[in-house]
Amino acid sequence: MSNKNIVWHDHRVGKEERAAIKGQKPCILWFTGLSGSGKSTVANAVEAKLLLLQKHTYLLDGDNVRMGMNKGLTFSQEDRIENIRRIGEVSKLFVDAGIIVLTAFISPFRRERDAVRALVEKDEFIEVFVDTPLKICELRDPKGLYEKARMGEIPDFTGISSPYEAPEKAEIHVRTEHLDIEASAGKIVVYLQEKGYI
Repeated sequence: MSNKNIVWHDHRVGKEERAAIKGQKPCILWFTGLSGSGKSTVANAVEAKLLLLQKHTYLLDGDNVRMGMNKGLTFSQEDRIENIRRIGEVSKLFVDAGIIVLTAFISPFRRERDAVRALVEKDEFIEVFVDTPLKICELRDPKGLYEKARMGEIPDFTGISSPYEAPEKAEIHVRTEHLDIEASAGKIVVYLQEKGYI
């Protein structure tokens, strides 16, 4: 519900000026994939590489965000959608600040990912599909979540009792069963260089 008493206030300094002094084109690198696919690990490796190139970044990670801004949300489908909506709005602010923001969230539904894409300009959203087969994610199971889900202790768990809608046209497709972390991160950085983001 909108409030007619709230009016957007324009700033004297804009996104272009903020990005120009950083020597980069701001964007959202939206890492999506199953739990245990390596989203956070790859995103961390990409951010480390961008730091070496003296680029201005920030990494938003699923668990970290739920410890603060979104700690009041549950894992119901409704709250998971709200979780992604909030992350999208925060990511939009980072882009406006001229930052390359990396987000590592399962974000299982295409509609919610597309809603975030629609918040920014066409070339400011880069979907990174961290594509790892379910069987490998279950073998990794770094947090023991798949085991709990299989035992029925976690309802609506993506890949087990709740669907994951894989991207159909991700800008970057990383298959972690074939590429290690370093190679996966390198592929993403090369994309950013070739497309003129850095």
